[in-house]
Amino acid sequence: MAKKITRFVCADCGSEHSKWAGQCQDCSAWNTVVEFKEPRAAKNAKNGTSLAVYAGATEVVRKLSDVKLEDTPRFSTNNSEFDRVLGGGLCPGSVVLLAGTPGAGKSTLTLQTLCEVSHQVQSVYISAEESLNQIAMRAARLNLPTEHLHIAVESDVLAILAMIEKLQVKLVVIDSLQAMFHPDVQGASGGVSQLRECMQILTQYAKQNDVTLLVICHTTKDGSVAGPRVVEHIGDAMLMIEVLEGSRFRELRAQKNRFGSTNELGLLAMMPENGYLKAVTNPAAIFLNRSREPHPGSMVAALWEGSRSMLVEIQSLVVESNQGNPRRLAVGLDQNRLNMLVAILMRHGNLAMFDQELYVNLVGGLKTSDPSTDLPLILSMVSSFRDRAIPQDWMAFGEVGLSGEIRPVPSGLERINQAARQGFKYCVCPAGNASKSAPEGITVIPVETLIDALDKFEEI
Repeated sequence: MAKKITRFVCADCGSEHSKWAGQCQDCSAWNTVVEFKEPRAAKNAKNGTSLAVYAGATEVVRKLSDVKLEDTPRFSTNNSEFDRVLGGGLCPGSVVLLAGTPGAGKSTLTLQTLCEVSHQVQSVYISAEESLNQIAMRAARLNLPTEHLHIAVESDVLAILAMIEKLQVKLVVIDSLQAMFHPDVQGASGGVSQLRECMQILTQYAKQNDVTLLVICHTTKDGSVAGPRVVEHIGDAMLMIEVLEGSRFRELRAQKNRFGSTNELGLLAMMPENGYLKAVTNPAAIFLNRSREPHPGSMVAALWEGSRSMLVEIQSLVVESNQGNPRRLAVGLDQNRLNMLVAILMRHGNLAMFDQELYVNLVGGLKTSDPSTDLPLILSMVSSFRDRAIPQDWMAFGEVGLSGEIRPVPSGLERINQAARQGFKYCVCPAGNASKSAPEGITVIPVETLIDALDKFEEI
């Protein structure tokens, strides 16, 4: 039997150390270095061990030019937003990690996905945290088709692989990775040794047999995946599902994706009657639920998330401060960028707001760092400062530079087209994004400087 060699691994970054230390030398985290035991590597020929068993290894080496380029086959999850974040669907042999806070909908999303595709792809749902009755009760509440889906309750990773091999399934959900254990590895479930070994053996089997794995992961209190960083490195895609604050909507994003973009945003709505997660194909219905009468401080911006434009409402409240250090608060937007825009507005817009308290909010609970929100944010602040409402058929987008210039942003025409489809009549945008092929029904107002934008505001 192979001897064991002891190493010490950081639970945060996954780096290895020759001995235990109170602080990781790579990530500087304290009390994260734990013991990890693994089989001793095979000795080389100088130490008396023959490498004849590896003589056939060169047979698998090929020239890169000989590899045929073929489109990776995908199959849909029957959820357009899930497919969007994945890059077009699930790929055979891929390992997708799904993480999120408790109650975000990880188990619900994976269960309804398997139930709806099991008539096309042989599937099994394996849980180590719920009983068969609990899974069946959730499926019944969601009104899911269950005739073709296999389910099991198991936490032994070797037993799971034997089950997958016997059933010859091609789509597997593991719920969850932190509850799995390898019988030949020391340590409790969820420990560094167990997580690394379970993830490696599951990934190796998936790659060799073209089995698609959806692995649910727990998160720590800071929102990262629990366990060593190597878990995220092994997976092909790392998805995070989060609850939009104060709403029934869920935000699905990819932090890593070997088969698609990491810039895509998926929106899901949890139905109040049964908890089903439904794809939100028209985000404007969420973020543009405005009052009938216009109010000062409200302006619509056109964000760009992944491959589509999203129209959202930005609200600002400017009030006189009685304190020496006025408060400035941004919800859903970058706080530092807000402070920068206030300085630009005072320097190049001739508006002294140093004695005003500022509160800005991106309606709907969404969070963004898109610089195209600069121009609509400034217009909303000016609207509140001067107590003048902007008509509801106006929208804007554009990045504001430190010298007061309005800089163009990517995909300007697509943003204008989206605004026209939503019924907007006027669009204030950078001159570099003003296209002659703008759709009918919307008037494009190009601006080059902040002064130009403020002059257009005065003409409203």
